[in-house]
Order: sequence, then C-alpha cells, then structure tokens
Amino acid sequence: MSVIDELKKGVLTASQEETKEKAAAFANEIPKDIILALHGDLGSGKTAFVKGLARGLDIKERVTSPSFNLFTPYKGKRNLLHLDAYRLENEHDVDSLLLEEFLVPPYCLVIEWAEKVGDFVPKDAWHLYFSIEKDHRHRIQLKT
Repeated sequence: MSVIDELKKGVLTASQEETKEKAAAFANEIPKDIILALHGDLGSGKTAFVKGLARGLDIKERVTSPSFNLFTPYKGKRNLLHLDAYRLENEHDVDSLLLEEFLVPPYCLVIEWAEKVGDFVPKDAWHLYFSIEKDHRHRIQLKT
C-alpha cells in the first residue's frame, strides 16, 4: 500500500521521528508542483511533518517553523516553500508576501494553518489534518 493510501485512511504515529519518517516516504509519492494545506492544533505534528517532507526531498538545511518570518524557501530535489500562516489575518495578507516568486518548478508549497488564508488555498490542494489522540499518539489524515 502506498503512503498516500495509508494517509487517506488515517495514520497514527507515536513520535516525532515516526511522523518525519512517514512524511519522508510521502515526499517520494506526491505529484510535482503541489500545494499541501496543513490543519491542526499547536503541537499536533505539522512542523515535524514538514521536517520529514524536507528530508524526503533531499533538503540538507535545518527546517524550522517560520512563524516569525512567515515563510522559508528550501532547495532540494524539489523546491520547498514552507509558509506558516498562524500570524496572518486573512488571505489578503498572503498577497503581500509575493510567494509566486518562490514557486519555481518543481515545487512543493506547504501551508501550516491553511484555514487562516481561506481562498488563497487552491481547490486542487491536498489537505492534511493533524490531531492528538487520547493515548497521545498523533493522527494524520489526507484528503485530496
């Protein structure tokens, strides 16, 4: 079974490293030039997933949460643009960031807190939902 199929059914991970491993495998299956919209509460595994995704894209730089600079571009076998929309008020704030300048194919744009930017997220984006279960494991569910 592909990682995409697993994530569509929902995956439970017991550690950040397990989340990163799943994301690294996912990176090898996603289409080129994709937008991933991440949803979930603080601490639910979104940034750990992005770190694993970067690993799968052969990005050597250390990936951190771009909360204070809003987005960070990375270069690997595919360009990764990591946007943290937590501090944005609405989708109009995204326009001033000029993200299109960084979306050089092949790319993967990952938007944490995607609900903050509403209509900026295109209809063909893939949505990943993160939650923490009662047993403290983390659930990741993909909706395409």
